[in-house]
Amino acid sequence: MATLLRLSAWIDSFDELLGKLIRWLVLAAVLISAGNAIVRKLFNYSSNGLLEIQWYLFAGVFMLGVGYVFLHNGHVRIDFVSARLSSRTNAVIDALGMVVFTIPLSIIMIWLGWPLFENAWVSGEMSQNAGGLIRWPVLLLIPVGFALLLVQSVSELIKRVAYLTGHRDQPFSVIHAKSAEEELAEELAAAAAAEKTAAGSRA
Repeated sequence: MATLLRLSAWIDSFDELLGKLIRWLVLAAVLISAGNAIVRKLFNYSSNGLLEIQWYLFAGVFMLGVGYVFLHNGHVRIDFVSARLSSRTNAVIDALGMVVFTIPLSIIMIWLGWPLFENAWVSGEMSQNAGGLIRWPVLLLIPVGFALLLVQSVSELIKRVAYLTGHRDQPFSVIHAKSAEEELAEELAAAAAAEKTAAGSRA
């Protein structure tokens, strides 16, 4: 288990670094979008290439960041259900979900996505839009993104099993911060409780 936990730590470190690097893709997308809008308004000029690079960058953030999101436990959960379950029960559900769904899905998508990239690479496929971009870089994101999800799923599975077998104190490496919605709900509940207390004291 110690060797597997070292492997998990290495995967986590890689995805943490990658997650920090791809933040720059967000800045690039914003700058290109703003520049494209300014040029269109001032000079009545637009480029399909500039438009397409924006969604290429968005796809890059989404696909390359999926492992980082998983590492930070930021993926979608049914919070009102998971909050009522014990840590061990949640860890069991997570482990089963990864074995039954996430890992097989990742393998299938890599298997299906690689030929799309390979065909585009060999044929030099271009966008159908005038002045558009070559297609293989964005198609490469499909197998690469799911490969990142696959390896991070392995890391998360190792951590869940280690937690369930007593080799770790926590099932996660990074505890996901409360969402804005969760914080707002807590503030509203606290305000309602304070108002109820104040009303009781006045009575």
